[in-house]
Amino acid sequence: MRVALITRDKPDALQIRLDNRDAHLAYIAETGVVEMAGPFLDPNGQMCGSMIIMNVETLEDAQAWTDNDPYAKADLFEKVRIEEWKKVIG
Repeated sequence: MRVALITRDKPDALQIRLDNRDAHLAYIAETGVVEMAGPFLDPNGQMCGSMIIMNVETLEDAQAWTDNDPYAKADLFEKVRIEEWKKVIG
């Protein structure tokens, strides 16, 4: 199943994101479930959240992936949403 992980960073947390970005990208590469991903940008063009589309067996797998993401372990996020998602175009 495809799942969308949508996050918003805590206010003034850009440095936490930057400090953990390499580990986050390595985690994406090593787990192999992410189909596409990228940050949301604030009005100043700074990263302030993420959208990740992953292909997993269950919502529990998506939650486990999210819990083990270095960004989550660094307590970057103010909000986290996981939703089953259906690709229609693209």
